[in-house]
Amino acid sequence: MSSHVFDQALALTALPDGTWQGHTSPAYANMVGPFGGITAAQVLTAVQRHPQLLGTPLSLTVNYAAALADGAFVVDARPVRTNRSTQHWSIELRQNEQVVLTATAVTAARRDTWSLDDHALPAVPAPADVAESSAKLASAWLNNYEFRPISGMPPSAWDGSGHDSLTRQWVRDKPKRPLDFAALACLADVFYPRVWRRRATFVPVGTVSMTVYFHAGPELLAKTGTGYLLAQAQAQAFRNGFFDQSAQLWNEAGDLLVTTHQIVYFKE
Repeated sequence: MSSHVFDQALALTALPDGTWQGHTSPAYANMVGPFGGITAAQVLTAVQRHPQLLGTPLSLTVNYAAALADGAFVVDARPVRTNRSTQHWSIELRQNEQVVLTATAVTAARRDTWSLDDHALPAVPAPADVAESSAKLASAWLNNYEFRPISGMPPSAWDGSGHDSLTRQWVRDKPKRPLDFAALACLADVFYPRVWRRRATFVPVGTVSMTVYFHAGPELLAKTGTGYLLAQAQAQAFRNGFFDQSAQLWNEAGDLLVTTHQIVYFKE
C-alpha cells in the first residue's frame, strides 16, 4: 500500500458478502466527524474496485444522511444497470447496521469525440506567483492540502460585513500525489462554507448533498500529474436554512477537470 496519507485513508477490505469495510482517518477529521470529501472518495473507491466495473467515473452524487462517527464502516456498492457505454451504481455506507450515507454514481467507457471547454480558466496569477497560505488550520484535513489563495478567503472579522461568496485558490495534495478520480472527488469539497464568506458570520453548517461531474478521463489526469488545480466556488442563493454552491477545478494548462454542486444546511 502507498505510504501517502490519502491512500491510507482509502484502504478498503473486501468482505465475503461483496461489501467493503473501511475506517475513518484521523488525518481527515473535520470539526464534526470526517471531512465530507474523503468520505466521497472512499465510496467512489468502492465502485472503482468492484469486479464488474465498466469504464471510469462520470458522475458521483453523495447524500450525507447522518453524521459519520469515528471508526469502522461498511460500503455496499452495486451496479444496478449496465449499458453498452454507461453503468449505473447504487451505494450505501453503513455504521452499526444504520445507513449514514447514500450515493449514486455513473461510470462510462469514454470515446474520442469533439471536445471543448466552454467555461474557461479565469485570468489568475500562476501558482508560483501566489504565496502558500500560512493561516492557522482549524481542522486536521486541511493539513493534507497545499493552498495558494488568490481571492475570497475566510473573513478576517466575523462582523457581518461580507459582500460576495466567490473564492479562487490554487490547491494540490500535500505531500504531492498524482491526480486520480478519488483525489478529484475529495478536492471537489475543499471549500469552506459559502455562507461564512457571504455573511462574514460564523454559523453551524453541514453538506446535505454533493454531486461531482468528472470531465477528465485517465489521459487528462495523467497529463495533470502532481500539478496545482485552480479551485473556484460561488453560491447562487441562501434561503430558508439552505444554500447551494457551484465549483470548478481546472489544471494549470486550463483544462476543466471537474464541475461540482452542493446543497448545504445552515443554522442561524
